[in-house]
Amino acid sequence: MVSSRKRPLRDFTAEAVNHYFRDLNGHKAGDLYGLVLGEVEAPLFDAVMEHTHGNQTQAAEILGINRATLRKKLRQYELLN
Repeated sequence: MVSSRKRPLRDFTAEAVNHYFRDLNGHKAGDLYGLVLGEVEAPLFDAVMEHTHGNQTQAAEILGINRATLRKKLRQYELLN
């Protein structure tokens, strides 16, 4: 078995999505894309902002998005100081 430190993020994502489907208990799945983004984006932006010590220009570069999009997402997830 591969240690969790060497497993790619995609493996954890697939595992979580498979758990989601398994736990539906007959209910219909809906807005899975929005659900996953909502769960992943906030901690992603938080970690990148911490890594860059709040430098939005560096954070936007790391994330591959422009600063306006970064600021919009930081507001959305209430991560602006």
